[in-house]
Amino acid sequence: MSPAERKTKRRVLAENEEEGDFRFLGEPVADKEARCRWPHRYAVKQKRKQNAVLKDSKGEDDSEEFIDAKRHFTQAEVDGQIFNLEDDAYVQAEVGKRNYICKIVEMFEGTDGMPYFTAQWFYRAEDTIITECHEFIDEKRVFFSEVKNDNPLDCLVKRLRIARLPPNMDLECKDAAKSNCDYYYDMMFLEPHCTFISLPPENNGAGSDSGSTISSEADATGAVASGVEVSQEANHLEMRLLDLYSGCGAMSTGLCLGAYSTGVKLVTKWAVDVNKYACESLKWNHPETEVRNESAENFLLLIKEWERLCVSYALVESNVLPHPYVSSSNEQVDEVGGDDEDDDVDDSDGNSSEVFDVKEVLAMCYGDPKESGAVGLYCKIRWKGYGPDDDTWEPIDGLSDCQEKVKEFVTKGYKRKILPLPGNVDVICGGPPCQGISGFNRFRNTDQPLQDEKNKQLAVFMDIVAFLKPRFVLMENVVDLIKFSKGYLGRYAFARLLAMNYQARLGMMAAGAYGLPQFRMRVFMWGAVPKEKLPQYPLPTHDVVVRGVVPKEFESNTVAYEEGSKVELEKELFLEDAISDLPPVENDEPRDEMPYGGASKTEFQNFIRLRKDEMPGSLGFGLEVAPHLLYDHRPLQLNRDDYSRVCQIPKKKGANFRDLPGVRVRADNKVEWDPDIERVYLPSGNLWYLIML
Repeated sequence: MSPAERKTKRRVLAENEEEGDFRFLGEPVADKEARCRWPHRYAVKQKRKQNAVLKDSKGEDDSEEFIDAKRHFTQAEVDGQIFNLEDDAYVQAEVGKRNYICKIVEMFEGTDGMPYFTAQWFYRAEDTIITECHEFIDEKRVFFSEVKNDNPLDCLVKRLRIARLPPNMDLECKDAAKSNCDYYYDMMFLEPHCTFISLPPENNGAGSDSGSTISSEADATGAVASGVEVSQEANHLEMRLLDLYSGCGAMSTGLCLGAYSTGVKLVTKWAVDVNKYACESLKWNHPETEVRNESAENFLLLIKEWERLCVSYALVESNVLPHPYVSSSNEQVDEVGGDDEDDDVDDSDGNSSEVFDVKEVLAMCYGDPKESGAVGLYCKIRWKGYGPDDDTWEPIDGLSDCQEKVKEFVTKGYKRKILPLPGNVDVICGGPPCQGISGFNRFRNTDQPLQDEKNKQLAVFMDIVAFLKPRFVLMENVVDLIKFSKGYLGRYAFARLLAMNYQARLGMMAAGAYGLPQFRMRVFMWGAVPKEKLPQYPLPTHDVVVRGVVPKEFESNTVAYEEGSKVELEKELFLEDAISDLPPVENDEPRDEMPYGGASKTEFQNFIRLRKDEMPGSLGFGLEVAPHLLYDHRPLQLNRDDYSRVCQIPKKKGANFRDLPGVRVRADNKVEWDPDIERVYLPSGNLWYLIML
């Protein structure tokens, strides 16, 4: 149970007051000052009743009784301990639970004569979306919130020392600060979309209700003006994006187009995917992108090796050790007294074996490109006197006599940024494979979801984020991320971001709510370094036909307008709105491209016909429009028998072979031939219908 959910029980305090277990100390705050600092406690009761009636008429929950104050205090004694206004303290929890943690932001005597304090709550990681994944978060780390409520004074248990630490604090200083406190906090937790953001400036007083602790999320980052300045500067700078599990590049393309439309030049500099054909498609459409056809694990190992090589050749400064290849090569050069690749080879044994000289290094990868069973760092070599057909992958350990060639490749590659390095990636986006958690997978590992090879990619994604330290992170996945195994994988990903000191939030958006003819709900997780403003989610633009179920715990993470808001949305879209303009095709259609044969019929069709350079946000937007062609509008070519069979399927929703004449569906849902109907044969002599019983 989180602090916000706890139900406090007001005790009968008369006997305790006589014993002196808890009481206010000192003179009360002057009436004028108290009314200035806490005006809501002294509001006219009639006005409050009117507000309560108004809330009730709107259907708003007003279950927590508001307490009027008779007078305020700044100090109290509970069980012999002195508590001051603005102190941090433990608050008594239910039996068997750890005490809650709060800041005392108000002390007052109610009009009922009882002593109260107002708690502004701190959340432990386990009190948030993270729950059982709290092991990734420091036990002493808590998160400040805007949640406040009133409690009997005798609920206070013990004073605490809670330190406010700046983000990205030096590790040594942080350890020293942690040793001198009970808890520390460096972020704020907001319940909408389970948001963790940077703390507001320290001069925002917490002891007064004259305003919210943070009036907006822009204020909460601590720099509204500086955020604007950064954005204006970004107009003239290129922001670099790495697209992991990129497929054909749809996610990064959409992000870049959206960024362009706001004046930010976001460029997909690198992309990684295991599918060869997806990589070829992405490279065709984005020739400026360094596309790597390899697993994310091997990519991570490669960029770690790349950093060490760059350090070895003094291209970057880092605390990592130089690459062993460079140091071992230098030792060998020292032993022979030089590194002259053009020296003649003295074949004293009279052997006439051919000597291969390296012309240049073409590429690098980590893995086993030769399929020899030896995994490691490899270089693609162009040999002197040979052409591209004879290029080979060679382990870097075997190229100790080609130091200059390797150095030349690394130096040129560093200048061209062929691989990302820590600190030079602005955005990482990606959707790790979801087959391991999909509801269509009957063999999901519920007990240990991260043991599934595909689910492990979630950990690899976060490992790459941890290594490259981008300014922003955006991860997308299916809703099963927060449904499967009690949402363990979603909680894990969120905990990893927080452990890396990223601001974070989690939201769910349905594609249909933004103008697509399908529901398609997806989870989006944002991360941002402390100095940046954590991006918001765009609000829906269209009505949508809702499908599927969202876990009750995460209902508030759905991106939507506030309940009761009156918003005019665009009409929902259906399949007809998307494909009604497509020309008919026959089974033997051979063309890769063809004219549409008519004008578009809907706004969606107008948009979907656009090429990339015609879309809003594109650098080519506004240029002369060329005729639009329809690409790849071809069916899978069927043989005559199969084509004849397909033509018999009724044209209605959900139809399949069970709807064919001559097929009977039994009570157990199995199919069989109908013995009362004569079998029909194709001209080829085969049966019309082939049924697997």
